[in-house]
Amino acid sequence: MTSCPCPPEPVFPDAALAIAPVADTDFDRMADLRDLAMRPSLEQLGRYDPERSRLRLRAGFVPACMRWIRHAGQDVGFYSLRAEDGAWRLDHLYLHPDAQGRGLGSAVLQALIAGLRPGGLPLRVTALRGSASNGFYVRHGFAQTGEAEWDIDYERPALPA
Repeated sequence: MTSCPCPPEPVFPDAALAIAPVADTDFDRMADLRDLAMRPSLEQLGRYDPERSRLRLRAGFVPACMRWIRHAGQDVGFYSLRAEDGAWRLDHLYLHPDAQGRGLGSAVLQALIAGLRPGGLPLRVTALRGSASNGFYVRHGFAQTGEAEWDIDYERPALPA
């Protein structure tokens, strides 16, 4: 298993919310969850392709950098956080559609941000153009830093020292 220099594991005030390690054998389950979470946004853009979706996840599938998001003992989502060129990169943050809109994504993102070292590295993320995730990241202090045909790049500055 590849090591990953990740920040400390997040701490949640809600005892029902937790994270769990990801195993090499979790890929199919994660790909299915990502598909459920991303499909509406991709269909809206006319870009839904289940095989391309699996390939994109496979390209960045590093279990050591990934964590399951658990709520009330159930795996409801996952994220991937890794070091990247002077910043942290949040490659994935997906919740099952049944878990969306309940504040779980915000709780996870806030805990990840709180776990980053003050005066340390900024946090970067890329969101699909037209996805509701763009507003989600802006509400959590991210500013747009670039864009491509299908994606918008964001960065959140490091916490003050």
